[in-house]
Amino acid sequence: AHNPVDWYPWCPEALSQARQRDCPIFLSIGYSACHWCHVMEHESFQNEEIARLLNEHFVCIKVDREERPDLDQIYMAAVQMISGSGGWPMSVFLTPEGKPFTGGTYFPPDDRYGRPGFRRILNSLITLWRDRRAQVEEAAEDLTQHLQSFGAIGGSVGEVQPQVLLGARERLANLFDPTHGGFGSPPKFLHVMDLRLLLRISRRHEDSHSLHMVRHSLERMALGGLRDHLGGGFARYSTDERWLVPHFEKMLYDNALLARAYTEAYQATGDALFREVLEQLFTWVEREMTSPEGGFYSSQDADSEGEEGKFYVWTAEEIDRLLGDQAAAFRLTYNVSPRGNWEDRHAPGQPKNILHLSRRLGPDPFVVARATLFAAREQRVRPGRDDKILTSWNGLMITALAHAACALDRPDYADRAARAADFLLSTLRRADGRLLRTWSAGHAAKIDACLDDYAYLLEGLVTLYEATGTIRWLTEAQRLVAILFAQFWDTKEGGFFYTAHDHEHLIARGKDPHDGATPAPGAVALTALLRLSRLTGDTTHLPAIEQMFRLHRGLMETHPTAVSQLLIALDFYFGPVREYAVIPPAGAEPDDAPTRHVLAAIHRRFEPNKVVARGSSDLPLLAGKETGSEPRLYICENFACQQPLVGVEAIEAALAAIPGATDLKEPK
Repeated sequence: AHNPVDWYPWCPEALSQARQRDCPIFLSIGYSACHWCHVMEHESFQNEEIARLLNEHFVCIKVDREERPDLDQIYMAAVQMISGSGGWPMSVFLTPEGKPFTGGTYFPPDDRYGRPGFRRILNSLITLWRDRRAQVEEAAEDLTQHLQSFGAIGGSVGEVQPQVLLGARERLANLFDPTHGGFGSPPKFLHVMDLRLLLRISRRHEDSHSLHMVRHSLERMALGGLRDHLGGGFARYSTDERWLVPHFEKMLYDNALLARAYTEAYQATGDALFREVLEQLFTWVEREMTSPEGGFYSSQDADSEGEEGKFYVWTAEEIDRLLGDQAAAFRLTYNVSPRGNWEDRHAPGQPKNILHLSRRLGPDPFVVARATLFAAREQRVRPGRDDKILTSWNGLMITALAHAACALDRPDYADRAARAADFLLSTLRRADGRLLRTWSAGHAAKIDACLDDYAYLLEGLVTLYEATGTIRWLTEAQRLVAILFAQFWDTKEGGFFYTAHDHEHLIARGKDPHDGATPAPGAVALTALLRLSRLTGDTTHLPAIEQMFRLHRGLMETHPTAVSQLLIALDFYFGPVREYAVIPPAGAEPDDAPTRHVLAAIHRRFEPNKVVARGSSDLPLLAGKETGSEPRLYICENFACQQPLVGVEAIEAALAAIPGATDLKEPK
């Protein structure tokens, strides 16, 4: 807002200005927690000479990718086609009609790092636009045509087979780092959807190596510097192979997704470390990322006082001063030394330490020491926080909290999820039921929601029903489903578009089944629809679900690790799906102790292909079920229900006898 660059938001006025002036558009897309976005802003957008070139020869538009993912998708695809890679800050040059002709990511003000300087690029483009305009427009038209076909997927012949899951397992096993966990080479990202898929493969095929890949990866992440050992939560990715040096920004979506993985891994293994990680993560969310209204903020910056990671790192002298007699043991355990283990390239000669563990602690002797360091850290200048509330990312955190509420028997987590859902449905929804994407304090909710907003919130509401038994959440979920199919479904070829049918007209409109940093929203919608169908008995949309699987069959077979969320949905579709109907004692409160005991016994096990209904309602799973003086459990599978199990002891014994795997047992 305070740059000398005359920034516009993406709006009709900006596009009209470009047409009236007959000049190109410079489109800068970034996000609040992006370190290199801040660097480019400081180096170039605060530079008076560069600002003059931009203002005189371009219409300059600044976009928050988190608010406008529709624009980010289109122009990121363009930058990847142009340069072979992408990232943020994204710097794209467009014709007045919005068609891209060149672009890249971060550019320094002058030639350095092997990159051309932004000043030189601007001068070259000014000359190019003036002297070779026709060539520029031809390139832009060609690129736009490619964008319009990008993501188009031809349907495949034949049904999808369960063996595609094994193809994903083989690919991930080849990419797995047996020493440090995770997949691929640095920078190492979280690969949460891959980990959750492997958990399902481990169960379906009784495959111990798939479980090992998950457990080892999550353990190494939890011990490394990627995790905030004092405050909870995780940074976005690791710059090295051993999870030591993070890119220090903390994103709501990463932590919501990781929470799902740690919850499922805790169910599968009972590992106390995973529960500890979860409870610390949710404490951080409550303390630092929850608004007074109940929604969840978006992110925390990597930088404070202009330095990356400054808030999180320590010198050995600081540790000695604060911890006294316990300092030596703490330094040894958390790998703190006078030499340091990290040096910010922007502040050379100042070695600092990122706290991390080389091994598990066992009984934890450092609870007080960590609390002392945390209190001291709270006196530092905090990283900036992006306090906008996004429907999509809030949906992910609602799902994570509700899921953990079930698995950990923490009803307080469900209460927090319900409060956030209430906030979204009351504040980020129009009178006609359509969702809005973003809200921040003091400003009305704005921007029509995209597919991820609907899909992620839909999954959150279904999970919240299972955590609470409150029928309202299923009713709200069904309302979202109606909008999904009315506004996003492609009635000609199948699949969900990313934007609604009445969305602002842009140069391209796509359907992307690939996972990115967040799961493919169409695949999340499939997962939620399958669960909702089992809970409600409504199979209206089952043909559309099956059409989507057929549509992406080739992709699942040839590039399975690009569509792990789709394979998670497919695993549920193949089943078998077990349906649990929990009937509380007659006249009992909904959360009476025996019923809670039964629910905890159902949820503590890793059984991803199940649905749980409870209470009394007109849901098919519950209708006509008898009550008595003790809780009853009806277990239904393959369209048939067993005789009711009566009483906590009988129910627990029956649950313990259920095998831990299904069919297709191939590799061990």
